[in-house]
Amino acid sequence: MLLRHAKAEHPQIEDRLRPLALKGRTQAGGGGASLSHEGLVPDHVVCSAAIRTRQTWDLARAALSGEPESVDINEDLYLADVRRVLEIVREIGDDVATVLVVGHEPVMSQTAATLAGPGSDEAVLDRVRLGVPTASYSVLETDARWSELEPDGARLVRLVTPA
Repeated sequence: MLLRHAKAEHPQIEDRLRPLALKGRTQAGGGGASLSHEGLVPDHVVCSAAIRTRQTWDLARAALSGEPESVDINEDLYLADVRRVLEIVREIGDDVATVLVVGHEPVMSQTAATLAGPGSDEAVLDRVRLGVPTASYSVLETDARWSELEPDGARLVRLVTPA
């Protein structure tokens, strides 16, 4: 799963230090509740080190019905491109079944589009190619080992956007 952080404030501070707006706090909790409702509690989370992504994860996590086995606050994810996101995911142990990446636009939608291969939902693929709103998450399925994940190596099955 690829989750874009929730709505952030636009204060006059360094970008990576921007906190969530009040709307974003609501979105993040709703995203966690949605993941839980769909039975999508991750085993492993990779979260950008930016304040707004960490706050998004913390609020989403509080609404989950279970706990991930591990969480990686990853400095590289803040400025990552699609290639780097794939490298980070390939480093995850193959014993992990479900992964959630919490990051930024446009990389979250570009990564979903890059991974979407045969069997993907075309309407969802068209949507992620345009970009995704704050607090949205893409759900992809793959039979590949994380270490072998390649472009077109997953099925993009849905995009969940906040209410």
